Amino acid sequence: MTDTQNGLRRGRGRRPAEAVRQAALSAAGEMLFESGLAGLTFDKVAQRAGVSKMTLYKWWPSPGALAFEAYFEAVETRLAFDDTGDIEHDLRSQLHAFVRLMTAEHGGPVIAALVGAAQSDPDLATLFTAEYTRPRRDLAADRLRTAQQAGQIAADVDPEVVIDQLWGACYHRLLMPAEPLTTDFTDALLRNLMRGIAGGNR
Repeated sequence: MTDTQNGLRRGRGRRPAEAVRQAALSAAGEMLFESGLAGLTFDKVAQRAGVSKMTLYKWWPSPGALAFEAYFEAVETRLAFDDTGDIEHDLRSQLHAFVRLMTAEHGGPVIAALVGAAQSDPDLATLFTAEYTRPRRDLAADRLRTAQQAGQIAADVDPEVVIDQLWGACYHRLLMPAEPLTTDFTDALLRNLMRGIAGGNR
């Protein structure tokens, strides 16, 4: 992809640093969803983004770290956690968005590769925890605590355990695909869970 395709006009002088960084993230994100993590290198990203490889090294310690940030930027808005006042509705919407991203939008192989790469890439593992895993858990836990305060979830329920029950099951099907990850599965999972955690007279 050329600078013009990225909306960045070639010309005299340097492009703003943020424009260069965004061009690199955009190029890396496109490559991730096109061909996966294995084909993503600094050389290829630099060529597509129209930046120097040394510039990439200034911002990211490894191709895995760049890949993770590109992935996170691509999916952040797709995985927003709504608060409509109905916890079951909001959990279902979030789980459906997750399933779409992992399946129809081909994010599953990307996240599986990132999880695998993080096992041997300490920089990627640190980023994965600090920028993806922990913030996403915090969003879900905050929403579940709000539901507890509204009496929609029993007061003695641990939100962190609920997160593991729901998303842990989804990641299990994603990473160990003996059974498919589908919205029918998440709907059944949520129905079973809500029978156990609902507050009041549900």
